[in-house]
Amino acid sequence: MDFWNMTIKIIFLSQTTAGILGNFSLLYYYQVHYGENKLKTTDLIHMHLMAANTLIILSRGVPITMAAFGLKHFLSNSACRLILYIQRVGRSVSIATTCLLSVFQVTTISHKECCCKDQKTKASKYIGCSIALLWVLYMLINVIFFVYTLFERNSKNVTRKRDFGYCSTEGRDEINDLLYSALVVCPEIFLSLLMVWSSGSMILILYRHKQRIQHIRSTRGSSRICFESKATQNILALVSTFLAFYTLSSILQGCVALLYNHNSWLVNINCLTSLGFPCFAPFVLINQYSVVPRLSLIWIRNKISNSYFKYVNDLVFFGCIQVFALPSPSQCQYRK
Repeated sequence: MDFWNMTIKIIFLSQTTAGILGNFSLLYYYQVHYGENKLKTTDLIHMHLMAANTLIILSRGVPITMAAFGLKHFLSNSACRLILYIQRVGRSVSIATTCLLSVFQVTTISHKECCCKDQKTKASKYIGCSIALLWVLYMLINVIFFVYTLFERNSKNVTRKRDFGYCSTEGRDEINDLLYSALVVCPEIFLSLLMVWSSGSMILILYRHKQRIQHIRSTRGSSRICFESKATQNILALVSTFLAFYTLSSILQGCVALLYNHNSWLVNINCLTSLGFPCFAPFVLINQYSVVPRLSLIWIRNKISNSYFKYVNDLVFFGCIQVFALPSPSQCQYRK
């Protein structure tokens, strides 16, 4: 038993640490790589997706890891509800941005009429506004449950107590469950179905493109299509990872909610699967877009640049000492 408990602790710690490092590395990469330049549309969606995943890891992965190492119920009731609010906002935005990424890529690679191309251009312009609207919308929706559950403790309709390990809450009733299902669960199911449809459409478009360019692989047009195909395959890998973890997490969450005397192993596996996509998504992008070599090249370039300027400044300074016996401060000014 002690061996398995230690294994769970190590898995939680490794998963949370890897997720934090992966998401922050990608956010740092987007800031350094683009700087003041405008982000590409897909990279903008990726950046907001990593931000939502970071919220999930910090609000769920970190407390679960602390509870696994023995720090139980260290959050008050109000702090617990605030943590749950952040988890819900991060989860909802993560699902919505992944769906937006999948649908946008279908629109990008579809080659139909000219009007469709105009719609693709307009869609890329309004992506930033759409993502900002998603953040505001889900923050407002989840505020309803945050405020409602604060006043729910004094109600007589409390049915059960929820224990998360790091905190516990009371005050679940039928109205709250129905409202949460209508405003959160049903839209999430719709977005998941939309992702399945867009993924199937991308696979079909890729297959048709492959059939068309088999005899013209060496031309300029084929290279452009191959580039689009590679980007589409990257997004397909990301969406497939999300659907796999989200489906398994939803099934386990349903089992935990329905079974009153559930096993602790079921709870631990549910926590691991719920953190699966936020922790593994950045590594899917790092593997596909070769972010690590680029970050290394940026670091090496900055290192060489700083060393070069330091070497030039030293030459200027010591050269000034050799030429002038008693130089004035203006003559030996240290240049940057």
